[in-house]
Amino acid sequence: MMQRLASLPRELRDTLFLLAVIACCAAPLVAHIPPWASTLAALLLAWRGWLAWRARPLPGRWVTWVLLALVTALTLASFRTIVGPDAGVTLIVMLLALKTLELRARRDAMVVFFLGFFTLLSNFLFSQSLGVALTMLVALLGLLTALINAHQPAGRPPLADSLRTALNMALLGAPIMVLLFVLFPRFAPLWGIPNDQLAGRSGLSGEMSVGSIARLALDDSVALRVRFDTPGGQPPPQAELYFRGPVLTAFNGREWFALSQPQARAISWASPIPARLEVLGKPIRYAMTLEASRRPWLVTLDVPEDPPVLPQGMRAHMTPELQWITAQPITSVLRYEAASYPQFRHGPLERTPLLRTYTQLPPGSNPRTAALAARMRADPQLAAGGAQAMVDAALQRLRTGGYVYTLEPGTYDSDTADAFWFDRKQGFCEHIASSFVVLMRSLDIPARIVTGYQGGERNSVDGYWTVRQSDAHAWAEVWMAGRGWVRVDPTAAVSPGRIGSFERLQAPRTVLGEALIGMISPSMLTRLRAVWEALDNRWTQWVLNYTQDRQLDLLKQLGFSQPDWQDLVRLIGLALLAAMLAGTGWALWERSRSTPWQRLLRQVHRRLGHLGAPLPAHLPPRAMAVRVRDLFGAPGQPLADWLLRLEQTRYAARPQATLKALRGELRHLPWPNKKHS
Repeated sequence: MMQRLASLPRELRDTLFLLAVIACCAAPLVAHIPPWASTLAALLLAWRGWLAWRARPLPGRWVTWVLLALVTALTLASFRTIVGPDAGVTLIVMLLALKTLELRARRDAMVVFFLGFFTLLSNFLFSQSLGVALTMLVALLGLLTALINAHQPAGRPPLADSLRTALNMALLGAPIMVLLFVLFPRFAPLWGIPNDQLAGRSGLSGEMSVGSIARLALDDSVALRVRFDTPGGQPPPQAELYFRGPVLTAFNGREWFALSQPQARAISWASPIPARLEVLGKPIRYAMTLEASRRPWLVTLDVPEDPPVLPQGMRAHMTPELQWITAQPITSVLRYEAASYPQFRHGPLERTPLLRTYTQLPPGSNPRTAALAARMRADPQLAAGGAQAMVDAALQRLRTGGYVYTLEPGTYDSDTADAFWFDRKQGFCEHIASSFVVLMRSLDIPARIVTGYQGGERNSVDGYWTVRQSDAHAWAEVWMAGRGWVRVDPTAAVSPGRIGSFERLQAPRTVLGEALIGMISPSMLTRLRAVWEALDNRWTQWVLNYTQDRQLDLLKQLGFSQPDWQDLVRLIGLALLAAMLAGTGWALWERSRSTPWQRLLRQVHRRLGHLGAPLPAHLPPRAMAVRVRDLFGAPGQPLADWLLRLEQTRYAARPQATLKALRGELRHLPWPNKKHS
């Protein structure tokens, strides 16, 4: 690419290179700005490149003003505001693209560079992953290269030389960057993304429409990573890997919702369910890294008795439904430790009026399911067996009734339970769990839906257990007298492989995915993916999760007994002073360094000084030769000729051999012994 660019006129080359760098800066933001913004920005950059290629004049200012007004209006229509992270980033990207249409002077180029660096930083508002960081590093080097090239207006300097200078600048600044990262006091949090944009974020939600979790199966991104504190880091049995998320109680006939806050407070005050939690056996200890969700709930392995150990300044509390909630939405990767008990019992052991919340259904909804429940209650054998017999009968119906576990069950409109039990007989986990809970409530058995994740896979490179969005799952909890709330996973009755092993429904592959499968073996792709995710996890653990606690732990290792932020400031001051001294020493050493050519010239300066003819140190060899002839006349001609040959050597393609010969001639050169009068 550099060679192809080198053949173009400089103005065209520099413009195309800058446009490519701008595209690299803005590319990761395509997923976070409206489609119209990314499309319009691409068209503007392409238009600017076409104008440069055809040597056409730039559009008038009225064109850019009209486009600016259009962009502002579209931003207001999309976000109802021009402030905030999403609207602000959209405007920044559009302003950067528009400013390229005004690249008429050096001042305009400086504005483009400023907006480019700002766009570069805005990427980290949405993601701090290793992939984004590497992309931004490439974009940073591109911007520095373009900036250095812009400060060389004369001639046609190669872009490769500017790139080398940019690399040197980045390498020289890297130690300071690492120092500030390690020692700069981390006040948690310094900033955060406001909790005003929860929609569009992939992951679990506080509500569930029938079909929403099936869409998550198409998302293969990482939801959380777990390192189990067990021998070999092995997880518990697959059947116990239920990671609890939002608990859904209210049902309007199609959608499920979390318990409202007044209801939650009423249940908590009347019968504090967390206080009735009874755990059995030994706990499973683990460290979990949860990806940002912009939602306040923590995902935990069912079920912790004590609060998870969170970074300093964060607190969490348990709801009556055993869900852990933080005070603020989780806007960045969060690492915490917890201890969970796979065997537990919770909830009232006797039926209370508050359990009526978990038997409510919309009046007149799902009449055929209600009729099925009436027939089951009329069965003397089932009635005698109580809630457990009803649950077993429903599960048996799922096993033997021809029900299918699928990602594409078709559209469920109203009366979703009726459609599942009697018409379609196919669905994803939320279809099955929702229909099961509706049947239980029709039987007057308290029941609710729990959403979260089930399963996962172990990364063979670093040993972490990776849980993806595609592992999202929904199951049921049924209340039984004398036992409290009991987990029932009706999906296991339809598809035992979903729970008992690592079988997952796979989303259809894209054309690119099919092409990769044809070019690279699946095992190689799996290995490459494991290596990349291990590197990304290492980045997450050591960079993104470098919290204030870990910072203070580092100071303890350095010998501080009770470190605080003042110790960090002192260390930064000492480190910066040491860096300044090192920089001063480097500068002095650089000044003392000289090439063989410079050493020969300095030797002539000293010898002439001894002869009583000191010359200024800034004179080049040609000017020195003129002075030597003026001072010494004919006796100085050999020295003058030698100085001229020395100047020619300075610009020779291969000066080493010539310098060696000149060094020998200088030793045998006849020097004048007196000043010419």
